[in-house]
Order: sequence, then structure tokens, then C-alpha cells
Amino acid sequence: MGRVGSLKRSRRLCLPCVVLLMLALALLDLSTLSSAQTQRRPRRVSPGQPAATPASSPPAQPANDETTAQAIDQDEVITVSTSEVLLPVTVRDAEGRLVTTLTRENFRVYEDGVEQPLSDLALRRVPVDVALLVDTSSSVAAYLEDFRRALGEFATRLAPDDRLSLIKFDDRVEVLQDWTTSRTQLRRSLRRLTGGMFTRFNDALYLVAREQFAGGQRRHAVIVFSDGIDNGRGRTSLEAALRSLLEVQATVYSISSTQIQRAAKRAELDTLLAGSQSELKFNQLRIDSLQLGLLALDASEQNLAQLTTATGGRLYKPDQFSALDAAYREVAEELRHQYALYYKPLNKTKDGRFRRVQVAMSEPALKAATRIGYFAPRK
Repeated sequence: MGRVGSLKRSRRLCLPCVVLLMLALALLDLSTLSSAQTQRRPRRVSPGQPAATPASSPPAQPANDETTAQAIDQDEVITVSTSEVLLPVTVRDAEGRLVTTLTRENFRVYEDGVEQPLSDLALRRVPVDVALLVDTSSSVAAYLEDFRRALGEFATRLAPDDRLSLIKFDDRVEVLQDWTTSRTQLRRSLRRLTGGMFTRFNDALYLVAREQFAGGQRRHAVIVFSDGIDNGRGRTSLEAALRSLLEVQATVYSISSTQIQRAAKRAELDTLLAGSQSELKFNQLRIDSLQLGLLALDASEQNLAQLTTATGGRLYKPDQFSALDAAYREVAEELRHQYALYYKPLNKTKDGRFRRVQVAMSEPALKAATRIGYFAPRK
């Protein structure tokens, strides 16, 4: 996957600032001014070029991860140069309830099928950087107030040292709020959510992974609200977006609007299909459009499930916009009770290859969720 471009950074200009800027233009050297403005101006997504064919493939995977395997290649890998691997792990019981009282002895970690030793300091509390992605395309623009309320409430449920950023995507991908621990500042930025037309879903994920997340020993999480249907106006495939997220070791939580849209499309379709023969003929184009839309929602849900499973996250499918609060509340609860599991890989080869990771529990009734692997450092 080639380079897509950069995230647009939102900023405001007051009238006095504009006047001063005009005076500066008359006095400053234009080349120096151009360089300075490059760092300040909002940056838009620009088309990239296709990626080169990978030279090698990741390790063998279970049958249900075949699509994910095809999404991972070895070129231009972003890695964190460290001797430890950080695995955010969520554990649930047979009823789906979070389990929060485990110790190191309850976990076994396997890398490429080989068990890895865990130290006494394997479990630690690690702050999380949460990128909040909001689809502001035309299909959801009428519900922006629901997003503002749900996201504002979500922010209050995180730990004080957890950081948040806010990104909107429609015709373009734009950072409305860079990393902050200020919940008040985030709420101000939420007021600047405005609607657009199209959905650059894959571009948004790709650029957030590339530009928002850096190295270090913090957890990385992406919470995205969207139907997951990319309108094809970007240059990023879902596979490239997934790979970029795995490279920066980010966990994706998707709050999908597919159920909401499916119910609306199905209700309209049922009404049209109940019409007379002449009405059916007159409405045939709309009927075809609705049927194709339902198929697209089904495919998108499968893609979102793949994305969240591969990164160790979770897919939520509220059936109405008023249920957004509950979905975001569950995500906050999971992030607060997630285990940060560290280990030092036995394979110390710095070859940049993909290493598949599995976490097994001491009790069969417990189920652990984490990302499917990571990219080793390069020499």
C-alpha cells in the first residue's frame, strides 16, 4: 500500500490573527514563511501508490484467519524497538462477563507456537491512548448530537492519565483534537463535528495508525463509529488499514451502525415490495438499490468483525442511536479492566517478520482476546 497522505489538522483563525498574518506576509521571506506554514496548516488526505509485492509471508494461521493472513505483508513495517512485547488482553467468562482478578499464573503466551516465559512483572497497569474516530458522512450526519453526548460521557470513564484524540472522516480525514488528557478540551472539540458526504473509512484507519500512534509503552486503542462501508474514493484497502494497525499494535473497537441502517432499509424495502405490480415496476430501481445496500451491510459487518478480532478488539452493533451510550460505556469498562501482559520473546531475530501470538488461559471456561500478532523489529 502506498502513502495515502496526511491527516488534516483542524485549527481556527481569529480576525486579529488574520491581520497580523497579512502584515507578516509583507515582511517575511516567502520561503521561510512557506516552511513555517507547512507545519501549521491542516493536511488533507492525498492519493497514494500501490504497495510493492511482499517478499515473504507471515506464519501459518488457523483456517478462519486466512483473510487476515493475506492482509499482512512485510514491506515498510513500523515497529517499536524494544526487548519486550506488550499484549493488551481482555478476559471474559462463559457468560461474557469481564474477569478482573487474574494473576500471571493464569496466562500462557505462545509466539509462533512456542511458549514464552513470563516474568514476575508480566502484569502491569499501562495508560491507554484512545483515538476516537467518528463517521460524519451523510448517512449519519443527523445524529451528531448523539455522538457528542456519548463520546463526552465515554471520556469521563477513562483513567486520568489516559489520552484521547478526536478524528472525523467523511470526504476527508481530519483531526479535531490531538492527544489530550483534558476532558473539557475534548468536549469543546466535539462541538466541531460537522457532516460531510462520503465515507473514507479505510483511509481514516490507515492514517490514524501511521500518524497518531508512535512508539512507547502505552496501549493503543481505536474506537470507530461507522457502517464500515468505504465508498472507494480513498486509495487504502481494508487489508492495508489492518496491517497498519497491527504494525502500531493498536486494538480496534467498532461501534457499527449496520444494524440501524439495515432496519431502516428493510422497512422501506418491505413497504415497496407490498405495492401493486405497477408500483413495483415504477420503484424497481429503488428496490434494487435497497437490496444491494443490504448486501453491502452484510459484507461490511464481516469486515468489521475481522478487523476487531485480528486486533483483539470487539464489535458492537447497537440497534438504535440512543443505544450509543451503552456501547461506549462497555468499551470504557473493557479498557479499564484490560490486562497489560509483557513478555520477552525467545526469538530475538530482528528480521521485521510477522510473529503470530496466542494467549491461553489456565481455566478452559475463560476466553482471552488479544491481537493476532506483531511485527518484529528490523536490524
